[in-house]
Amino acid sequence: MISADTSVIVRYLVGTPPAQAKKAAGLMDGAMDVALSLVALVETAHVLRTQYGVARADVVEALIELLARENVTLVGLGKADALAALVRARSLPGNPIPDAFICATAQTARALPVYSFDADLRRHGVPVASP
Repeated sequence: MISADTSVIVRYLVGTPPAQAKKAAGLMDGAMDVALSLVALVETAHVLRTQYGVARADVVEALIELLARENVTLVGLGKADALAALVRARSLPGNPIPDAFICATAQTARALPVYSFDADLRRHGVPVASP
């Protein structure tokens, strides 16, 4: 198994610059299993939205498709839990991807409620408490 950082994931998803995208595709589409960190996924979402102007809904779909690949393993959260969080985030306004992963991680760890000053975290289906 190998791992890929944000730069490889982004190049793979956007296809530019062509030489780097080709190398990224060689890794991501190759025979080796690829480990992706939760941090790299959140950073990828941020880069796609802010640097490439990709719509939030398209970012969510790209991450779902990436995680659904058989050769991709997610480090830091179960793949099924991450996919469920992304599916839930798909219909939410704003930038719900980081919060979706924060809540999914807390739920998986059974570390609830999530203490936050952000009452909107409840929209991710976890108990939230004020500090």
